[in-house]
Amino acid sequence: MYAAWFGALLVGLVLGLLGSGGSILTVPVLVYLVGVPDKLAIAESLGIVTLISLVGAIPFAYRKKVSWRNVGLFGVPGMVGAYGGAYLSKFIPGSVQLAIFALVMLLAAVMMFRRPGVGSRDDSSPRLYWKIMLDGLVVGVLTGLVGVGGGFLIVPALVLLGGLPMHLAIGTSLMIIALKSISGFVKYIDVMHEAGFSIHWDLVLIFGAIGIVGSFIGGKIGSYVPQARLKRGFAIFLVLIGVVILWQNAAKLFG
Repeated sequence: MYAAWFGALLVGLVLGLLGSGGSILTVPVLVYLVGVPDKLAIAESLGIVTLISLVGAIPFAYRKKVSWRNVGLFGVPGMVGAYGGAYLSKFIPGSVQLAIFALVMLLAAVMMFRRPGVGSRDDSSPRLYWKIMLDGLVVGVLTGLVGVGGGFLIVPALVLLGGLPMHLAIGTSLMIIALKSISGFVKYIDVMHEAGFSIHWDLVLIFGAIGIVGSFIGGKIGSYVPQARLKRGFAIFLVLIGVVILWQNAAKLFG
């Protein structure tokens, strides 16, 4: 169990250090370190991500570094998408969900490598709000389906489509992640009940609390560590984990 708590701390640390990406570690930690069944792990990860991202967003909101307009434009469609993704999970085997999750990890790694280019946007160009809403819906479905917060997709969308500076995009992203995750989690409670599973509320709360502590520690450390090097290292880490998860679940599907 100590490995699981370390995993929770790692999730928070990465979130605090990089501003996104930490939640993508929650499902592997629950599945491989805690031993939670795949579908239940995806459901519980959304509850955990809700707690960590909501608490993480509070300091940004206090400092007025959250764009509430973009929270509405991206977050409301995201909540609808996450609820729908959680509903669709009833019809998809857990091994398929984990295989999709592994592909998302690989996509996240690519985005981590490309992140330095984010922000090169012509501020005079029109805001593509309908694209923000569509992106919110798609990322929301992904959140509900495989249990990822999607910050690595939300932040670039807010910068490139919404025209937000990076310091606003990160705080706004955390609030959007919290809204999407709670929406998907609420639906998953019903889905898990129908499947004969019960949410481990103690695990969700303890894991979330440790992750929150880790996020504050990571936030303090982040100002002293080169961000570009951190992102590249974490991207390589995601590739390794993603390949292993994909290989394991592809073997279940085609074996």
